[in-house]
Amino acid sequence: MYAIVEIAGKQFKVEKDQKLYVHRLKEDEGKKVTFDNVLMIDNKDKVSFGSPMISGAQVGAKILKHLKSDKVIVFKKKRRKGYRVKNGHRQLLTQIQISDISLTGAKASKKSTKKVEKTEDKKSDNKQEDLSKLSVAALKDMAKSKGISGISKMKKADLIKALS
Repeated sequence: MYAIVEIAGKQFKVEKDQKLYVHRLKEDEGKKVTFDNVLMIDNKDKVSFGSPMISGAQVGAKILKHLKSDKVIVFKKKRRKGYRVKNGHRQLLTQIQISDISLTGAKASKKSTKKVEKTEDKKSDNKQEDLSKLSVAALKDMAKSKGISGISKMKKADLIKALS
C-alpha cells in the first residue's frame, strides 16, 4: 500500500515505515503529525484518486529529527569580465517516518461555514460591480428616484456608495 501525499508544498510517494526528508516542519522532534492532503492511495488492486484531494484520507508520520542538507555551492562567472561570485547555502530539512496510511479518519473540515460567509460577501460585491458598469447619468437617475440629495456634485464612486 502506498500513497501520494503533499507535504510542505511538495508531493511524495510514501509507504508505511518509510523514512524521508522533507522541508523543515514547525513541529518538535518526536511529535506525531498527520497530513490530510492525500492525492492518491493504492491499496493492492484498489486505486483511489482525489480531485484534487481524497476527502477523509490521511497519512500519519513521526518527526525523527531536524537537520541541514549538504552544502550547495552557487558559483557565477562571466568570462573575460573579471566577474566571479561564490555563494552557498544549506537547506533546512526534517526527517520523518511514515507510521500509517488510512482512507478514513480525517476530521471534517470547516469549509462549509466559510463558503456561506463568502457567498454573502460576493452578493454585495456583485451589486457594486453592477453599479460600476452603469454610466454616471444612469446612476444619477437612480439616485434621484431614491431621493438622494446633492447628486450633482458627486463623482461616480460617491454615487455607487450612496446607492449601495
